[in-house]
Amino acid sequence: MLIMNALALTPLHGVGIARRIEQVTRGTFSVKAGSLFPALHRMEEAGWVSSDWGETDTGRRAKFYRLSAAGRRQLEKETARWGRASLAINRALGAES
Repeated sequence: MLIMNALALTPLHGVGIARRIEQVTRGTFSVKAGSLFPALHRMEEAGWVSSDWGETDTGRRAKFYRLSAAGRRQLEKETARWGRASLAINRALGAES
């Protein structure tokens, strides 16, 4: 869900995705390449992301990932599912009145 959310605004390469996740979670989550790239590969196989080779701002060749229409629908589903789960956990812990 965090990877798809990172790609919701603009295509990014792997390092850009990891930076965006760390930024939006204020450092709570740090995604390493060993987790990121297998997840991206699975998402690509599922049709949620697509990729193209391009050049970074520093002139290095990198694979850029973009969220597909199916990926946007999946992100909506996952976000709703997460909302329900976090609400239930808050209720169970007595955090919600």
